[in-house]
Amino acid sequence: MEMEVDRISNLPGHIIDKVLSLLTLRDAVRTCVLSSKWRYKWVNLTSLVFDNQSVLVSSQDPTIIKNKLVKIVDHVLLLHNGPIHKFKLSHRDLQGVCDIDRWILFLSRGSTKEFILEIWKGQRYKLPSSLYLCDKLSHLELFNCLLKPPLAFNGFKVLNSLDLQHITMDQDVFEDLIYKCPLLERLTLMNFEGFAHLKIHAPKLTFFDIGGVFEDVNFEKTFLLSTVSIGLYVSIGNEHELTLGTTSKLIKFFASLPSIQRLEVQSFFLKFLASDMVPRRLPSACMDLNYLSLRINFNDMDECLAALCILRSSPCLLELELLARPDEQPLPKAAIKNLMEEDYQNCFFTQLRFVKIAGIFGVPRELNFINFLLANSPMLERMTVKPASQDSGLELIKELLRFRRASVHAEIIYLDP
Repeated sequence: MEMEVDRISNLPGHIIDKVLSLLTLRDAVRTCVLSSKWRYKWVNLTSLVFDNQSVLVSSQDPTIIKNKLVKIVDHVLLLHNGPIHKFKLSHRDLQGVCDIDRWILFLSRGSTKEFILEIWKGQRYKLPSSLYLCDKLSHLELFNCLLKPPLAFNGFKVLNSLDLQHITMDQDVFEDLIYKCPLLERLTLMNFEGFAHLKIHAPKLTFFDIGGVFEDVNFEKTFLLSTVSIGLYVSIGNEHELTLGTTSKLIKFFASLPSIQRLEVQSFFLKFLASDMVPRRLPSACMDLNYLSLRINFNDMDECLAALCILRSSPCLLELELLARPDEQPLPKAAIKNLMEEDYQNCFFTQLRFVKIAGIFGVPRELNFINFLLANSPMLERMTVKPASQDSGLELIKELLRFRRASVHAEIIYLDP
């Protein structure tokens, strides 16, 4: 009787590697039971991900979970053969594991390119000095960690992507870290402590995403920045009094972004930009800006003026998103009239095609802005309007249908909240 061909065992090596790379670490290890030829194939994996999918523990006891996790990681690292290009440790029950220091020391002796550590519970985890010896890192992602590099730290010379969330570090440490990553292209900062003045010196930076409480932001030689999302999570004059200068914050902010293509201004950052002198236009137009998203308080005349300044300075804008913030203070009628008559003039959007407006209540100051956009956008194709509540739905629809449209093709879409 002819023996059936064992197709699984005779797969080419590169096919086996591809199959293993598509599996979770748990399933990749379990392939050792397929045949004797597969028994140790997984030990050559270059990507090791220890998360909730790859580490399943039925017990609810934190001690048992911790011991199981440590045992699994130790087992995999002990049997592993060859380089580890990616190491990710992110388990929802990961906390107080001192063994992480030992694992990082092990990785620092190799050629790890991507390191991701997410501590979901407990205090900030102080990174060991051995992490700063990983000079081959191209991507570093940390969650709930404390960074304090040794004095001899020379930077991550080939790092191009840095993601820091819920982290603590000193002001000088932050500035020094960014400065010593000369190839940094992508930077994400969320919910940070220990520094409030953001000094970003990154000549290669193209992507910047930040959200937190800070007092100022300064870009140095960031002339390649094309995508920026920035949110200030505190209102001026509430929890913190932000630094006010004599130079226009709008002018200063955009002066370092000559190549900006996508800009998202979230939370209270527009209020921050409007906290001092607001020009009618920026000295240099944002010629590459094609997508703009603004979180705006229509009750605040300064914010409206700041928004208009950015819009006037963006002649190539294709998409605009306006997200209304809740009212903070009433706007006097005289100020509303002044804003309408003097500042909604001589401003045309010859490239604008798509507009999204959300969170509005249908009050005059919001409707005036919508009317202004419709009347000055000859290429507009679609405007989507989503109010904050259904209370003013019918009246809002009536007002929208009344407005004159510069574009004969403009379609207004009303979305229920």
